[in-house]
Amino acid sequence: MRVVTWNLWWRFGPWAERQKAVLAVLRDLRPDVVGLQEVWAAGGENLAAWLADELGLHWTWAPSPAPERWRRRIGEPEVDIGNAVLSRWPVVRREVLRLPVPEELDDGRLALYARLDAPGGQVPFFTAHLTSATHASAVRCRQVTALAEFVAAHRTGTDFPPVVTGDFNARPDSDEIRLFGGTRTAPAVPGQVFHDAWEYADPATPSATWDHTNPYVHPGLGPAARIDYIHVGAPTGPDGTGTVRTVRRAGAGPVDGVWPSDHAAVVADLEAPGT
Repeated sequence: MRVVTWNLWWRFGPWAERQKAVLAVLRDLRPDVVGLQEVWAAGGENLAAWLADELGLHWTWAPSPAPERWRRRIGEPEVDIGNAVLSRWPVVRREVLRLPVPEELDDGRLALYARLDAPGGQVPFFTAHLTSATHASAVRCRQVTALAEFVAAHRTGTDFPPVVTGDFNARPDSDEIRLFGGTRTAPAVPGQVFHDAWEYADPATPSATWDHTNPYVHPGLGPAARIDYIHVGAPTGPDGTGTVRTVRRAGAGPVDGVWPSDHAAVVADLEAPGT
């Protein structure tokens, strides 16, 4: 099962050209399920819907309940932003969690849950977008606690472990990532731990998903870092279901001269039932 997570940089930069580059990357990857952040919708159009139609996938999305700060940044008062899931299999259930945040940082960050009706068993899939302020580690710790509780409430009824994707805006050694993973400190939900898929990668493999080689990433915003994740719940299911086989970056370069996003995507192949 091929899983992708990608922050699509909303309607910033040359967005119309960028969305074609995003499509080209995803078409080449042929993913089974994709968690997307910073997805736009405007004038009856939705980027996730367009991608799903072009790729022959199912889709669901959740708009931010507080998009005003985003809209002011680009001067477009009618454009929505949110998270989305694209899936090769039908979405049989969905739910949205608004992540906790103090009022002064509130721009409507969400976690989206989609239960996917895959042939070997249903997959509990999540995609989240955490607060980005560099000083807000404590806020993100509260957000990953809420996210972990959200996962715990929806992971049952299937042998497939939960898959949690997203832009966590935090480095792998941060308090919030260690708290969510639950293997280097006490987990946010007792007994619930997650494997960071990237830990299965060759250590020499370039890992930064926020990288200064990308012209949309200004060095003044901070050093290059891995801030986008695919987390897989442990233990894996029967016969190793959910085990990470391979992991890598994608979209980490221009497509026909256009970089698809300010983030690189993360791609992981997971063991599926019967494989």
